[in-house]
Amino acid sequence: MKKVETLREKIRQKDREIVRLLNERGSLSLEIGRIKGAMGMAPYDPAQEARLFGGLAELNGGPLSDEALRNIYREVVSSSRELQSPMTVACLGPEASFSHLAALAHFGRTPRIVFQKTIGQVFDELEKNRISFGVIPFENSLEGPVKMTQDRMISTPLKIRAEVFLRVSHCLMSCGRMPEVRRVYSHPQALSQCREWLARNLPKAESVASDSTAGAALQVRKDKRGAAIGSLLAAKTYGLPVLAEGIEDRPINITRFVIMGKGGTRRTGRDKTSILFGTRHLPGALHGTLGPFARAAINLLRIESYPIRDRVWEYLFFVDFGGHIEEPKVRNCLRKVEEKTVFLKVLGSYPWGDEKP
Repeated sequence: MKKVETLREKIRQKDREIVRLLNERGSLSLEIGRIKGAMGMAPYDPAQEARLFGGLAELNGGPLSDEALRNIYREVVSSSRELQSPMTVACLGPEASFSHLAALAHFGRTPRIVFQKTIGQVFDELEKNRISFGVIPFENSLEGPVKMTQDRMISTPLKIRAEVFLRVSHCLMSCGRMPEVRRVYSHPQALSQCREWLARNLPKAESVASDSTAGAALQVRKDKRGAAIGSLLAAKTYGLPVLAEGIEDRPINITRFVIMGKGGTRRTGRDKTSILFGTRHLPGALHGTLGPFARAAINLLRIESYPIRDRVWEYLFFVDFGGHIEEPKVRNCLRKVEEKTVFLKVLGSYPWGDEKP
């Protein structure tokens, strides 16, 4: 026992040193904030934060895992950012939605989170300068793109500033017992991601669409024969017993969120660019548009067609590729692409997110 007390005293000494160093770091952050303010620069710098997090693994000698160290530093960076200037972030709510989890994963717990009822309202708040940044679901590894997000991307003046990948694991929550469940509430994508499980375990229950998974949890509190599909955080937040965990049909279920805001993000050396374009309705038009990427040896990461409203069988295309708009070869490539399109919009260049499940 004496040895344990000796070790605890060493930990207390380390804690004092850590607190001192954190406050020294905070003072340096304040000074950086003053300089940024004088230069008209925003406190949130996704490129700098990406470089910091990317370098942690090189510094880490264990026994803490890289993920554990990143989680600790996320809150350190969040608190330092708040010292420079308070930040307000909007996301699809209510509290404990997967969009909320994505906001916490990217920004930490310091910013003020403002919950919106729809994705469109997140865009509206940003475009009206009422908030600093928005966290928007962009696509899911199982269900594909989020149509409402695509709709707004076409017209918004905002840019993608960063991306975050969130591993989605669903649970079933209810105040009743499993045999009593007659209605299952959730966001349509969540219901779809658990379709097979529901067919096996609740074949007679009606699926009821909600605006969000957290909103479904709120509905279930008023329906004693209802259950909701959502996160464990939602069950804890709204005091709902968990009837089953991990009910998604596929083990790897990842949603990609984008951080929307004004301005651009600087180059890091490991970046993505997202664009949107339309081609002429002619044979070979898409092939010709993609040719400049191949000739410039630029890696296309994703291409998704989007049907144009009121124009049957005509499409716009969302494309992600490796590289940053500041790179000369990327700029030259996009100039050539523009010559072959009827419409081209750069949605943003931003640091490549961590895609590991």
